[in-house]
Amino acid sequence: MANARAVEAALLARCVAVARGEVPQALDEREANVLWVGASVVGSRYPLEAGRLRQASERYFATHPGERRRAGEMVQRGWVIGLPRLRDMLSRELDLARRGQR
Repeated sequence: MANARAVEAALLARCVAVARGEVPQALDEREANVLWVGASVVGSRYPLEAGRLRQASERYFATHPGERRRAGEMVQRGWVIGLPRLRDMLSRELDLARRGQR
């Protein structure tokens, strides 16, 4: 369980870095897919950040088109625990980043 939490925390940190414009592209298949779904779950509240998440994932998928996964498959693979959890955690971190606390 601790390992899953560490992986989740690392992916969340990457999402925030991408959303803030600090990282231009996903590193691998898992990250690209998490960025894509992250953009979907926070897009209405954070349109600028969601755009960055989407663009970074699209840069990856442009050279790896067969690696795009559906959200349900990401949950099955354990890349995200669930979409509501991802939305809540990413929203919290983006709020902190906007206030300069991250």
